[in-house]
Amino acid sequence: MNQPRQLGIPHPRLPLPEDEEDLAAFQHWLEAAIPMVEALGITCMSQANGALTWQLAITPNLNDKGTGFGGALSAQATLQGWCWVTLWLRQQGRAQDVVVAEASQRFLAPVTGDYRMTCAPSHPDGPAQLAVKLSERGKGSIELTHQLYCGDSLCLEATGRYAVLPNA
Repeated sequence: MNQPRQLGIPHPRLPLPEDEEDLAAFQHWLEAAIPMVEALGITCMSQANGALTWQLAITPNLNDKGTGFGGALSAQATLQGWCWVTLWLRQQGRAQDVVVAEASQRFLAPVTGDYRMTCAPSHPDGPAQLAVKLSERGKGSIELTHQLYCGDSLCLEATGRYAVLPNA
C-alpha cells in the first residue's frame, strides 16, 4: 500500500497561545508553527476597528530591483487573511481550521521602503454572516480586503476568500 509522501520536515501541530488579546504571543506562535513567517519581516501586529494591521520591513522582501518582491507581498496578504480569520474565531470562542479558498491581488506601485498592510472584511456584515453560517452549518467563509501602504502610497490591493472548515 502506498503511503503519502511527506515533503520536508514533519512538523507537529502547535496549539495556539492561550491569550487571544496578546498579538506578540500570537506572532511568536505563528513563527513557530509556520517556519517561513519569521523571514517575512513582520515587525508589529495590531488590531483596531475590525482590522488587523501589520508593520513590515522591506529588507527581507526585496527583489532584484530593490523594491518589494511581489511573491512575498502576495504571501503576506494570504497569511494576514488567515490570521484575521483565526483571531476572529478565537474571539468567538471557536477553534477551527482556516484555509484560503481564493485570492487575487493588484500591484499599483512599487514598494520602496518599510510598509504597512491592513486586512479587514470586504463587507461590513461579513463577520455577522460568517457567525450565522458557523452556527447553522459549522463551516463558512468570509471575503477580506488587504491594502498595502508604503508611506501614503497605496501599493497593493488584494482580496481573498477564507474558508472555515467544520470540526472533524
